[in-house]
Amino acid sequence: MTDHPDPSPTPEAPDLPQGVSVVVPVYNSEESLTPLVEQLAELFRGRGQAFEVLLVNDGSRDRSWAVVSDLATKHPFVRGFDLMRNFGQHNALLCGVRAARYAVVVTMDDDLQHPPAEVPKLLAKLDEGCDVVYGAPRELPHGLLRNLASKITKIALQTAMGAETARRVSAFRAFRTRTREAFAHFSGSFVSLDVLLTWGTVRFAHEFVRHEPRRLGQSNYTTRKLVTHAFNMITGFSTLPLQAASVLGFGLTVFGLALLAYVVVMYFAVHEAPAGFPFLASVISLFSGAQLFSLGMIGEYLGRVHFRLLDKPTYVVRQTEGGKG
Repeated sequence: MTDHPDPSPTPEAPDLPQGVSVVVPVYNSEESLTPLVEQLAELFRGRGQAFEVLLVNDGSRDRSWAVVSDLATKHPFVRGFDLMRNFGQHNALLCGVRAARYAVVVTMDDDLQHPPAEVPKLLAKLDEGCDVVYGAPRELPHGLLRNLASKITKIALQTAMGAETARRVSAFRAFRTRTREAFAHFSGSFVSLDVLLTWGTVRFAHEFVRHEPRRLGQSNYTTRKLVTHAFNMITGFSTLPLQAASVLGFGLTVFGLALLAYVVVMYFAVHEAPAGFPFLASVISLFSGAQLFSLGMIGEYLGRVHFRLLDKPTYVVRQTEGGKG
C-alpha cells in the first residue's frame, strides 16, 4: 500500500485593502435605492474612506434591478448582482459578502430604516477590537406582533449562536471581512449569516443606533417569515430540538415508571387496580403525543440532510453590473 502525502495547507488569504464594502439585499425597493446610495456616497466621501456598495437583487418583482443597473452605470463604486429567483435575505447577504473587496463589511436594509449616518458608530466600535458589531435599536420600531416575532427569532438565534449578543442582533451590522473564511465552503439553502459569523469569531458586540420608521414602500419581512426563519435557525444550526425531545422522552419514561409503581402498589394494598377509561386514554394520548413530537423533530433533521444531499444551491447569480471602477 502506498501512503498518500498529506495535502498541502490552504494558503492564507491575502490582506484586503482598507475600506468598507456595504452589502444591501434588495427586494421590491425601487423607490429607496437611489437615496440610499446617495447618502452612503456622501458619508464615505466626507470621511475620505474607500468604499463600495454591493446591491444584491433577490428576485424583486418591481423595477429594483433596473434601478440597480442604472446606479451601477452612473457610479463606479456600485456593483449589482441579480439573483435568478428569490432565495431569501440571508442568502442574498452571503452572495454580497463573498464578493466584498474591502477589509470591513457593513450590511443594512434597503428601506432606509438603517440610517447611513449611523455607520460610523459601528466602525468605531469595530476599532475597539471586536470582529462583529450589531447596530441595535433602543426600541423596536414595529407593531406588537412583529416585535414579538422578532424577540422569538433572537431567542432562537441565541440558542443557535451560543452568544448573549444574539439578543441584540439586527440586519444592521459591521464585521471584518476575514471572518468569511470560516464559511467559505458553506453550501445549502438554509442560511443564517449571524450563525455563520460565529464559526469565525467569538468577539461580538453591539452599539445602540437610531432606526428610522419605513417611509417608502411596504415591509417585506412579515411575522410569518420571522417565525419561519427562527425555526430554520434552530433546526438548521443546533441540536436543541433533538435534546428537547430526549428530555421529554426521559421525563415521560420516569412518569410512566411512577405510574406503574402506583398501579402495583394499589393492586397489592387495596387489591384492585385503578379503574377508569378516561385515565387510561389520557395516559395513552400523552405518550403518543410525545412520540409524534420526537418523530417530527427527527423528521425535520432528516429533511435537512436530504436537502443537503441534493446539493441545492445557496444562490444563483443571473447577471452582474458594475465593478469596473
